[in-house]
Amino acid sequence: MTLQDALRQAAAQGVPRLDAQLLLGHLLGRPREWLIAHDTDLLSPEQAQAFGKLCAQRADDVPLAYLVGHKEFHGLRLAVSPATLVPRPDTEALVEWALEPLGVPPTGAVLDLGTGSGCIALALKSSRPTWTLTAIDQSADAIHQARANGAHLGLPVEWLTGSWFEPVLGRRFDLILSNPPYIAEADPHLEALRHEPQSALTSGLDGLDDLRSLVAQAPHHLNPGGWLLLEHGHDQAEAVAELLRQAGFHDIQHRTDLSGIRRCTGGRGPSGR
Repeated sequence: MTLQDALRQAAAQGVPRLDAQLLLGHLLGRPREWLIAHDTDLLSPEQAQAFGKLCAQRADDVPLAYLVGHKEFHGLRLAVSPATLVPRPDTEALVEWALEPLGVPPTGAVLDLGTGSGCIALALKSSRPTWTLTAIDQSADAIHQARANGAHLGLPVEWLTGSWFEPVLGRRFDLILSNPPYIAEADPHLEALRHEPQSALTSGLDGLDDLRSLVAQAPHHLNPGGWLLLEHGHDQAEAVAELLRQAGFHDIQHRTDLSGIRRCTGGRGPSGR
């Protein structure tokens, strides 16, 4: 079987051509450009069998990042596994917002809640090396993955295992960010995400349970003038803004994702907490 034949077979399985090329390049240890120039080269029977298995998994909606073992995020190459969500490009909007002039001191304390692969914390540490980053996840496997990413990139972050603010009780931060679970438990889109950790995706009947908890607890962990920035679902911007208003936050704002949808909402914390 030639490389060209293998890619045709992948297309017949319903695998998009770019995904198939990336899978084949991963298998052979070659860049996509090399595949195009060597499309008449032959695969060994073992390679053909391994490629067929990868394509079958991709056709079953296993994320490409899990199959190749990594994902690019904000200029960083991160190892990923089924222990964590695959970092999404839309989440870079949250990182970009955090890097705006929000009054975070040069040596400010920043907290990333539900860190997963560590993508947000590591992107911020890479861009603001003098900030002190703390990242929390309730999954020990996720923290293991995030810590490994930090070590590989040489970016020091304090990695803690626990539920939301529990590991940092009594501590305060200049900036708190989170990309929490925000999908409703009965959302039909979950079927396509079945290979990713469901605990990192769903949050109650309306998808807002964790966002409610974060907004309620955050004022007790923010320094005066500190910001809380949250990622949420495509139709949750107004609901999250109302949660922030009810909790006493001010300067409430939104940021859009790559499609122009309001994907992030945040505000400056109330004083006197």
